[in-house]
Amino acid sequence: MKWEGNRESDNVEDRRDEGGGSSGGGGLLGGRGIGIGTIVIALVGGWVLGINPLTILGLLSGEGGAPTAQVQQAPAHRPPADDHMAKFVSTILADTEDVWTDVFTKGGATYQKPKLVLCRGATPTACGQGQAAMGPFYCPGDHKVYIDLGFYETLKTRLGAPGDFAQAYVIAHEVGHHVQNLLGISNKMEQRRGQVSQIAYNALSVRLELQADCFAGVWAFHANNARQLLEQGDVEEAINAAARIGDDALQGGGGRATVPESFTHGTSAQRQRWFGTGIKTGSVKACDTFSAREL
Repeated sequence: MKWEGNRESDNVEDRRDEGGGSSGGGGLLGGRGIGIGTIVIALVGGWVLGINPLTILGLLSGEGGAPTAQVQQAPAHRPPADDHMAKFVSTILADTEDVWTDVFTKGGATYQKPKLVLCRGATPTACGQGQAAMGPFYCPGDHKVYIDLGFYETLKTRLGAPGDFAQAYVIAHEVGHHVQNLLGISNKMEQRRGQVSQIAYNALSVRLELQADCFAGVWAFHANNARQLLEQGDVEEAINAAARIGDDALQGGGGRATVPESFTHGTSAQRQRWFGTGIKTGSVKACDTFSAREL
C-alpha cells in the first residue's frame, strides 16, 4: 500500500501515556460504542424498519448523530513524529477525511471529521470506559475512533490477517461508523433500543456492521482513484481480514459450534461481499444493507 509521504491528519490524540485512565463506569455498557469485530462488547440497538436514510444523499446534514458527552481526560497531544505506526494511522485517517469530505460535499452536506484516539489498556470515552480487549471501536457520543495499536499484532498473529491494507481497513470500518452517525443511522437505532427481541436486535446489528464494511470499501475505491494507493495483493489483504473477523469464523474457531442467532457483525462471506460492493462501486447508496433482501 502506497501511503508513506501522504498527508497526515491533525485529528489524532495520543493517550498512550495516561496509564489507563479512570476505572469508573465499567465497559461500554448499553451498546453505545461500535466496533469492528465480535470481540467488541458494545453493540447498537434496533432499527426503524421501513426508513431508509440513504435514499437522498443530500439529507446527510439533516439528521445528526448522538449528542456529544463531556468526558474528563488529560489534555490531548499529538503522537511522536518518529512513531511509524502512529504516522500510518494518521495518514489513513487523513485519507478518509479527504474521501468523505468530497463525498459529502457532492451530496450537498458538510463532513464533520472524527478524532482518532491512540490508547493503551483503558481510556474514558463518552460511551463509557473503553478497554483495549474490545478491539478498535467508534463512540457516537464523542465522534471518536479508539484504537490500541496492539490490536494490529492480534490481527496479524492470532487472527491471521497481516498487511498494511488490512490495518487500513480496520480504520476505514470505524470511520464508516462515524459516517453512519452523521447520516443519523446510529441515532435512529439507539432510539429503538429495547423495542425488538434480542434475535432481531442482533440481526439489525449485523446490517449496521456490514454497512460499515461497505463504507470502508467506498473509501478504498475513491482513495485509489484519486491517489493510486493500492498495490498488488492489497485488496486480498482486506478481504482476508474481513473473513477472519466474521462471526462464524470467530465463533467456530477451534472446532466450536456456531450460533447464527447470536451473530452481530455478519459471516465471513457477508463481510467480504459488502466490502467488495463498496470497493467495486464507490457508491454510498449501494451500501444500503438495511433494504437488502439478502446479505
